[in-house]
Amino acid sequence: MSFAAPRIAPFQPPRRILMGPGPSDVPPRVLAAMARPTIGHLDPAFGDMMEQLKALLRYAFQTENRLTFPVSGPGSVGMETCFVNLIEPGDKVIVCINGVFGGRMLENVRRCGGVPVVVEDDWGRAVDVDKVAAAFAAHADARVLAFVHAETSTGARSDAAALAALARAHGALTLMDCVTSLAGTPVLIDAWGIDAAYSGSQKCLSCTPGLSPVTFSEAAIARVRARRVPVQSWFMDLNLVLGYWSGEGRRTYHHTAPINPLYGLHEALLLLAEEGIEQAWARHQSMHDTLRAGLEALGLEFVVPADERLPQLNSVRLPAGVDDAATRARLLDEYGLEIGAGLGALAGRVWRIGLMGASARRENVDACLDALAAVLK
Repeated sequence: MSFAAPRIAPFQPPRRILMGPGPSDVPPRVLAAMARPTIGHLDPAFGDMMEQLKALLRYAFQTENRLTFPVSGPGSVGMETCFVNLIEPGDKVIVCINGVFGGRMLENVRRCGGVPVVVEDDWGRAVDVDKVAAAFAAHADARVLAFVHAETSTGARSDAAALAALARAHGALTLMDCVTSLAGTPVLIDAWGIDAAYSGSQKCLSCTPGLSPVTFSEAAIARVRARRVPVQSWFMDLNLVLGYWSGEGRRTYHHTAPINPLYGLHEALLLLAEEGIEQAWARHQSMHDTLRAGLEALGLEFVVPADERLPQLNSVRLPAGVDDAATRARLLDEYGLEIGAGLGALAGRVWRIGLMGASARRENVDACLDALAAVLK
């Protein structure tokens, strides 16, 4: 028995203005790079590009960490890579939760067999440094501090430098989520003293989803090498992955890397280097200032206080009487505009408006404000 082939036309995605919490608009240069001929993942030419990728990522992270590379998988895989390598059963980990993604950190600690010490703050607020100091005072044997620098569920930015200083003072490693902050607001791995961090390709880097840049300090590498038990994940075990990404001598096969998406990330990072990272930070802030003025003129109220607010992720409360899903559907259908819904405790109560990477430009801000003004009348 044979089956007839389904009659399906090639997929043609509609044009959208992506102003949700990710993905962001992908520049034509990045899309064109991904269409270049595929070569082997062990090809010497591809190896040369891998080394360039690592150098470009060090610039984005503002670090000299030699172990800086993109994990083959989305930000969630980058997150797990950090946790499964650094956390062993019985390790005490201080976990900061001020939104959905801090909660995911907690889940990772539990699945690694770690002992979590939870520091909770209100959604929409930065992590309270004093609470973390109290947690260290009560748990001097904590081996890792884990926190979200830029909480994507709310748009709150925490004081990474102060949190990392606390961890160092207590002999603990610092593990940071910078998925939404990398390239959109300062991320200073070396200056802050961050030991492990992970991000995503689809937000302020303006590449397609599916890759997770990570970086590890020498202290973090030493912790991995001193593990008492093997890393629970074969795919994410740094001891194995490094044979492919190290670039020292002959590369050893670990997995078939996503070749064309890595072309795209390489091009996206070139665009960042050409613009200059400080200029990219300034552009995101400038577009936020313009968007903020327009949203406030429409009567929309921000969730996060101004001094704790991310420029690239703007959470605003729904006006009274407005249907969340129906309004977002109108924005998408009538204006081709995508904004994000609330997550977790904020579901149905807020909109998340992104200004990430190539999406952080004046024409997008104007289109968003015009569309919101029309549907909110």
